[in-house]
Amino acid sequence: MPIPDTRVRTRSLRFHGPGDVRLDEAAERALAPDEVRIRPLAVGVCGTDAHIVAGSFAAEPGVVLGHEVCGRVVEIGAGVDNANAPRVGDLVTVEPHRYCTACTWCRAGQEHLCAGKRGYGVRLDGGMAESMVVPARIAYVLPPDTIPWVGALCEPVACCVHAVDRLGIVAGEALLVLGSGPAGAVLTALGRLLGATPIVAADTREGRRDLALRMGADVAIDPRDPDQVREAIDLTGGEGYPAVVDAVGSSAVLEQAITLARRGGRVLEFGVASPDDIAAVRPHDLFSRELTLLGSVINPWTHQRAVALLPRLGLDRLTTAFYGLHEFDEALAAQRRGDVDKVFVAPAGAAAAGEPDR
Repeated sequence: MPIPDTRVRTRSLRFHGPGDVRLDEAAERALAPDEVRIRPLAVGVCGTDAHIVAGSFAAEPGVVLGHEVCGRVVEIGAGVDNANAPRVGDLVTVEPHRYCTACTWCRAGQEHLCAGKRGYGVRLDGGMAESMVVPARIAYVLPPDTIPWVGALCEPVACCVHAVDRLGIVAGEALLVLGSGPAGAVLTALGRLLGATPIVAADTREGRRDLALRMGADVAIDPRDPDQVREAIDLTGGEGYPAVVDAVGSSAVLEQAITLARRGGRVLEFGVASPDDIAAVRPHDLFSRELTLLGSVINPWTHQRAVALLPRLGLDRLTTAFYGLHEFDEALAAQRRGDVDKVFVAPAGAAAAGEPDR
């Protein structure tokens, strides 16, 4: 007689190919000594997830989606004994990457540029599930009073911290953020903390301009309106902006960013553009105005800083919507519509993710 499988079975959202995301069920696997098991409470739905489902961002077939994760530790491996390691019951955020540790970049302290890196929710199983297993070293303990959906935003906050490090924002300098989605809103809030002034946000959507103002922008403009763009330039005395961010990921936005930068300015490409998108840049413009073009990718060594910054960013000002694992299509549609500032999958229910009583 076969031995019955008594392992706990849990549900997860698996990507099986473009347009094919299924709610699957499987038995939990045993933990390795250095791993922890997390019960995900809130998992952000972001543009990367939409690109994966659309087939424009490569992901491993069969992978569990979700890389913006906050959850509760429910089990730890036998070898998890570091003083800073999470314990059962801790609320944690996940830094969702695994690096090879042996390539040129890893050995030079640039793990985020690792040629063999794999992301949770992209190449490794992510958090849109009732159970997630990760190495204990990438689970960061949050203060116990953290709202779970705010904790899930640690991943994009960590990416934004790296971005402002790259941009080198200086107190008293003007900052222009093109794109006021969730990441643009975080960049605006970080710019405010760093003393940038004035901070101007630009977005084609009125609701997102309102979000930028709530998060600390002094002015929010529609970048399609020449009069509003001219007024934004006038705020700098006609010189342009010393620090400009493309938080959209678009050739058109990058081209506009370059035109709005002042002589000697820095332009940061932060948004994830399509690999086929090509911007037209005049080399003479870069030369004669001595512009600096920068890129920023993921979050090297910034996740702990993001945990420390969470209470100061006012992220609870974002409007939110929560969907169960069985409602992923609706969650993705809501993310695309942009009716609210941030959409979450809540595997344990909206109340567990921190949705207030209505």
